[in-house]
Amino acid sequence: MTTPGRNEPQTLKDAHDVAASTRPLPGASLSTWLKWRQANARMYRAVSDVDRFHHHEIRYWVAHEDGKAEELAARIRAEKSDAS
Repeated sequence: MTTPGRNEPQTLKDAHDVAASTRPLPGASLSTWLKWRQANARMYRAVSDVDRFHHHEIRYWVAHEDGKAEELAARIRAEKSDAS
């Protein structure tokens, strides 16, 4: 179990605010989006252990970000194999 540090989000709202403020610009590379999605999943996972009132909703966001990261990783792999 990972818990957020002092300067890290402690609630679902905090986590949403961080995700929104760190969102890559449109047109950013797939690898940038992948790193952002992976970081969001880690952040939501940590917050789900602290904000117990929103635990199930936060777990949805963990799964959502993990799923989007998996899609991006697959696209990156596909582009690499197409280039070879």
